[in-house]
Amino acid sequence: MSTPVLTRPRVLSGMRPTGALHLGHFHGALKNWVSLQHSHDCFFFVADWHALTTQRPSGETLSHHVYEMVTDWLAAGVDPERCTLFLQSRMPEHAELFTLLAMCTPSSWLARMPSYKEQIAADPELASYGFLGYPLLQAADILMYKPAGVPVGEDQAAHVEVTREVARRFNRLYAAESPVFVEPQALLTETARVPGLDGQKMSKSLDNAIAMRDAPEATAAKIRTMPTDPQRVRRTDAGEPARCPVWPLHQIYSDTATRAACETGCRTASIGCLDCKQPLIEAIQREQAPWRERAAALDPQQVKWTLELGTERARAVARKTLREVRDVMGLVA
Repeated sequence: MSTPVLTRPRVLSGMRPTGALHLGHFHGALKNWVSLQHSHDCFFFVADWHALTTQRPSGETLSHHVYEMVTDWLAAGVDPERCTLFLQSRMPEHAELFTLLAMCTPSSWLARMPSYKEQIAADPELASYGFLGYPLLQAADILMYKPAGVPVGEDQAAHVEVTREVARRFNRLYAAESPVFVEPQALLTETARVPGLDGQKMSKSLDNAIAMRDAPEATAAKIRTMPTDPQRVRRTDAGEPARCPVWPLHQIYSDTATRAACETGCRTASIGCLDCKQPLIEAIQREQAPWRERAAALDPQQVKWTLELGTERARAVARKTLREVRDVMGLVA
């Protein structure tokens, strides 16, 4: 009697290509991806169409950003033998599904997105149809592969909820008896927010990031210049870790004993701020070392070929879903 084949639950996630990634990307997404690939059927994609909704990069710049980002994925431990890695812009199927979903999705659903309102208020130049339709294109990206879950940070949970509403409405209008789409669940990452060098959320745009592949001396220099508890003016002043922008990084990187020693040392002024920062520097450098080593061993052509193979695998799944969609909508094959 043959052993039944167990189907692993599928997950899908993507990132916009902005070049080399930082520690916030790793702890906010990649660390979760690496873990999920051992238990799930993972589809991870480069969201280069999405990048065009808020940026106007040259073709050469965008292409460079794509491969820098995927290099960081592979360096972090994302395994193309376990995952399907693909390029969104090489998948016209996504654009077709986006168009078909647009025929039954109320535009008010898109205009009400908090991120849309906030960014348009800050920069009216962003008010393009592409930016308005960003959540629907994202829904098409997700629904195409019928994942059970979408690993995201808290800031993207609202987009997953829109995707669920789009799926529900499509199924009700066109496939009530036999639903085409699965309503995916948001799989929130363990580390919701990684602080940058200034205490705000780590971001390239804020110039407060530590890159995954920063050289050891660059990492050390960045952390040594981080601001600390503003009330600890002199070395002899007692401090409070909760006020210090460095402390949240200790909570991610330092073990219990190190955190306890730093807490006590800060509050009693028995250590200085540079003493507190040193174990953090060493912990981050240890984490970065294998990333740099793996990235250095990658041939750029190997990175491109990984995306080529993954894109073809993804296309086979996408075409099957599109056939189902077209069929229930009554479109001639």
